[in-house]
Amino acid sequence: MAKRAAEEALEATAGSPASKKARVQDAPDQDQDLPPPPPPVHNGHANGNAPAHVAALAGASAGRQVELGQQDGLEEDDDEDDEPAVASRRAAPDERYSDLYLDTISRKNMDFDFEKLCSVTLSNINVYACLVCGKYFSGRGSKTPAYFHALEVGHHVYINMETKKVYVLPEGYEVKSKSLDDIKVVVDPRFTPGEVKALAGKEEKDAWDLWGKKYTPGFVGMNNIKANDYLNVVVQALAHVAPLRNFFMLEDLASKPQLAQRFSVLVRKIWNPKAFKSHVSPHELIQEVSLRSSKKFLLTQQADPVEFLSWFLNHLHLSLGGSKTKPKSSLIQKIFQGSLRVESQSITARADAGDRLRFEDAAIKSQSTPFMILTLDLPPAPLFQDDAAKNIIPQVPLTTVLQKYNGVTGQEKMNTRLRHRLLHPLPPYLLMHIKRFQPNKFLQSQRNPTIVTFNPRALDVSPYVEPNPQVHPVGEPIVYDLVANITYEGVKVRDDSVEGEAERKVWKCQVKEAGASQQWWEMQDLYVERVNADLLSTKESYVMVWERRKAAGKGKGRAA
Repeated sequence: MAKRAAEEALEATAGSPASKKARVQDAPDQDQDLPPPPPPVHNGHANGNAPAHVAALAGASAGRQVELGQQDGLEEDDDEDDEPAVASRRAAPDERYSDLYLDTISRKNMDFDFEKLCSVTLSNINVYACLVCGKYFSGRGSKTPAYFHALEVGHHVYINMETKKVYVLPEGYEVKSKSLDDIKVVVDPRFTPGEVKALAGKEEKDAWDLWGKKYTPGFVGMNNIKANDYLNVVVQALAHVAPLRNFFMLEDLASKPQLAQRFSVLVRKIWNPKAFKSHVSPHELIQEVSLRSSKKFLLTQQADPVEFLSWFLNHLHLSLGGSKTKPKSSLIQKIFQGSLRVESQSITARADAGDRLRFEDAAIKSQSTPFMILTLDLPPAPLFQDDAAKNIIPQVPLTTVLQKYNGVTGQEKMNTRLRHRLLHPLPPYLLMHIKRFQPNKFLQSQRNPTIVTFNPRALDVSPYVEPNPQVHPVGEPIVYDLVANITYEGVKVRDDSVEGEAERKVWKCQVKEAGASQQWWEMQDLYVERVNADLLSTKESYVMVWERRKAAGKGKGRAA
């Protein structure tokens, strides 16, 4: 080709060579048998779908930054203080980058059981969780901890802990991918009425966590952060009270106090069949309990499960809109509250003319009082050993300690004689507390090791209820079945000749599967194992939860 003279204009040159793109397009297609060329490459990957390392390099390139900055439809975050100068903030990603950074998500690092507080500012407002490392950060604007975490560390995917929306930072667009639905389920599990109804089926279905460990929903371990095992056993027992469990799994408690909301979330996580790990942590609930109880119940100091159970039920009752004076004004009282008659008689004595001591019969006062927990007193433990020089472990049937409520057996308290009798109607669930600890002048408390023997099925409480033909036919049994049992076990810490043997209190919870399987589980913090029903009464029972069996004419199933 002849060269263009220096004095000629560029446009006047007739033989100006065409561009490389034009020459390639105008060239004849000579290789008809060759395979088609690969798809066009944009920023180092085809069609916007690239491996993690290629996507990372592409995200760092200057070409992609220019391209993202030229897109239309930019939006400001409605919940952050973003500056208008940040032109790269987007409401939606380019189609080629819709799944960018999703391969960096690590589900094994996620733990949504802990309190939703920013790890930098300790704020609980507008908290996001990093789906790569699992840490909490507040906000997603250009001056927020989450934004700086995305720039400095390179973690780009975040989920809002309240709205369950997933965003990519620092770009700021929302990701709408069905592959993230399993994460949203773990953050806040939700159940349909049909799924809750299936929990009362004949057998429990197994599930698997991310590590391939099999677990049974509803029978999972709970993390003992330091000394909160007293709370763990109470929550495990209440999570298997069917009407209470169903209510907190189905009802929307967004307008209720935090105590009810956090207990609802914990119950739903216990029964979640799609969990990432085979245990849960009560951290959020115990933080709220510590706040509401003025630090009476802490995760660093062990407490009595009965004291916590009484406090927790009363505050749940108030959180659900219950009244302090009107009986059975909330679901809590409808499930557990009953009434009993208490007869009191003063014990007086005076000397007669013969200087003989004579007891006078004072008037008997009778009153009806509500109850949530029935307290059962144990007989005194023997002080001496048997002939074989071995300690005696005394035993007493449950029906014997229930004689306190037959209306005949009296108890002396100070200068008053008391008699108790249960009244109709009885609650669907009976809570029984076996009083094992007595105050002692030398020790803080003295434990009674007496074993209470019982049959977990068919406990007839009709002998301890005052007859009322209008409510229940006279002579017919009132049968209850055991659904949960909290036991005590003392573990020796040291043997001191002055203070005696120091023991560490260990609390365990035994719960029963629904249906006809009659399988029992024993849970101690993270340890969960099956247990034989015949061995339940060999432990030192402390709190029992009994469920009333429906009459034969009213249908089969659980208590109403």
